[in-house]
Amino acid sequence: MRLTVYLAGEIHTSWRDEVKQQAEKLQLPVDFVGPMEVHDRSDNVGEEILGEQPDPIFKDAAASSFNNLRTEILMKKSDIVIALFGEQYKQWNTAMDASAAVAYGKPLILIRQKNHHHPLKELSRKAHLTVESVEQAVRALQYIFE
Repeated sequence: MRLTVYLAGEIHTSWRDEVKQQAEKLQLPVDFVGPMEVHDRSDNVGEEILGEQPDPIFKDAAASSFNNLRTEILMKKSDIVIALFGEQYKQWNTAMDASAAVAYGKPLILIRQKNHHHPLKELSRKAHLTVESVEQAVRALQYIFE
């Protein structure tokens, strides 16, 4: 059995590479999908497909439509979602994706550090698991296959 794992969260750090490397090291039968990780592509996809937009708000709206389409399709096809709330970046997209996973009925592993306990308490209660590190999330995946 193979599982498809959607990796939700900020695209500015290498946390996804850590998940993939640890899963590969454990020889877990998983495939990973997620949001567009090339920030410029994500920001500009609307204009690249639809043409130049009249102002930055329309540009963002156009890009958001394509990014939401991609996210919904890939998340709905996934078996499980891992959402990381990191320290450095604003986490609005992570919150949106984690909430979507809950709404789609997808099993959710939430990674958040202890100091994010209070602001994420409701979302943590909706997740199947809340852990504090990438390693713990990968170990949870490993446990599925035991």
